[in-house]
Amino acid sequence: MEIKTDVLIIGSGIAGLFSAIKISSFADVILVTKKEKNESNTNYAQGGIAAVISGDDSFDKHINDTIVAGAGLCNEEEVKSLVEDGPGCINDLIELGTHFTLEEEKLHLLKEGGHSKNRIVHAHDLTGKEIERALIDKISTIPGIRIMENCFAIDLITEHNLKNQKNAESTPRHCWGAYVQNSKLNRVIKIISKVTILATGGLGQVYLHTTNPAIATGDGVAMAYRAGAKVGNLEFIQFHPTSLYHSGPVTDRHSFLISEAVRGFGGILLNSSGEAFMQKYDTRKELAPRDIVARAIDNELKKRGDDFVLLDITHKNGEEIKTHFPNIYAKCRGLNIDITAQPIPVVPAAHYSCGGIVVDHFAKTSLKGLFAIGEVAMTGVHGANRLASNSLLEAVVYAKRVCEYLKLNLVKTEQTKHIIPDWDDSGTLTSDEKVLISHSQKELKQLMWDYVGIVRSDLRLNFAGRRVNNLYTEVEEFYKKTKIFDSLLELRDMITCASLIIKSAEMRKESRGLHFTTDYPDYLRSPKDTILQNTFHRS
Repeated sequence: MEIKTDVLIIGSGIAGLFSAIKISSFADVILVTKKEKNESNTNYAQGGIAAVISGDDSFDKHINDTIVAGAGLCNEEEVKSLVEDGPGCINDLIELGTHFTLEEEKLHLLKEGGHSKNRIVHAHDLTGKEIERALIDKISTIPGIRIMENCFAIDLITEHNLKNQKNAESTPRHCWGAYVQNSKLNRVIKIISKVTILATGGLGQVYLHTTNPAIATGDGVAMAYRAGAKVGNLEFIQFHPTSLYHSGPVTDRHSFLISEAVRGFGGILLNSSGEAFMQKYDTRKELAPRDIVARAIDNELKKRGDDFVLLDITHKNGEEIKTHFPNIYAKCRGLNIDITAQPIPVVPAAHYSCGGIVVDHFAKTSLKGLFAIGEVAMTGVHGANRLASNSLLEAVVYAKRVCEYLKLNLVKTEQTKHIIPDWDDSGTLTSDEKVLISHSQKELKQLMWDYVGIVRSDLRLNFAGRRVNNLYTEVEEFYKKTKIFDSLLELRDMITCASLIIKSAEMRKESRGLHFTTDYPDYLRSPKDTILQNTFHRS
């Protein structure tokens, strides 16, 4: 089956939905999402969006906070333009129906770790969910957007899919759409597009403990890399310092996030003896950037042999706690934890990737016709560590830029004249060996947590790299002889992303931002950016 469209968007988080709405005013859009349209990382973003709104704040202060958090690796021009575009994007979201929390008819602003001012625009502690609701409500009124749910993007279509150019190297390479598996119909659809936008979110599911939902398996990064696009800085995985700890067996479900805003509200981190400890690690204490807080907690846990630390806000007014954090209060109450009277048990968890597919100011990748926005992209604004609540801001700003670029340039872009072959799975067999997938996934997640986590070493990375290579070989053999299904595709993408994280980490011979290694504890002379590119196509 073949479908043609002007613009193919893969992913239904804030970046994908916002760009679909804007582009639909001048082009036909197909939006593909592998689950339901409201299942995305955006939906789980509690904190908010950082933007200069208050009169005592300034662009220079937000820029400086972002650059300090980025540990010397931010693209300062991109940071400047991101921050300056922030207030306008907040207005765009309000116009699209987002209901942010107000105080005396003005936007209520929170403060989070690494920020020098209150500038976090939020919708209580469910900001992402509220933005997602508003955008989906808006999209439902636009007939020019076709949403295809339960459709898994397998691979991008490039020159390597052409029968007469399978082994050819093309410079520059082009993207002409994607092969997509309709999970309900169990068939592969060929979607041909003038432009393809990857908005697939993060890759946190490669780790055992993660705040990311089950869908965050790094599909966009893996597809782009296989197609030959440049990816970079994937060693910088942000571990959120405070996810809710609860005893019992680890499942594939995501860890519940205890928002940065709880520490901004005055939360204090305590060890199992009830002692505050952050003053030993940073003068900013609980409001230090996430990498510092996560390593401090990790050190306390290892030093004391504990499974969790405590986040205490019981010294704050109980009614204010419930008002500011109704979702967190309800979740903890369901686990018999009253956060107005008891400290919250927390542990770090994989949260956000600061690297991704390398893009320019307009979100263009190194492949012609391919764009990337949101967490899947490496824009340069985060550097070695993302400042809290800059992620949703980045997603909206770069989505808006893609739209502005396409509005001027899409009319000059033609559909490919090449005959794109249909998906060929002849000779493959239906497999009942799904236990192999679940076992390999558990092994991968445990491996990445133990050896490529908050603290790394050359020995750990070497061991992880060898085992991930073995997993890659085993899964590729299985993939080539078996009819595809979602969990196999996800595992394949997760292994690709894990391999790229390890390779990037091995390239960085220093400790910087989110990458800390015991072999190189200080700043040395690593490359500014660790860029990787696949020079051949893994079909």
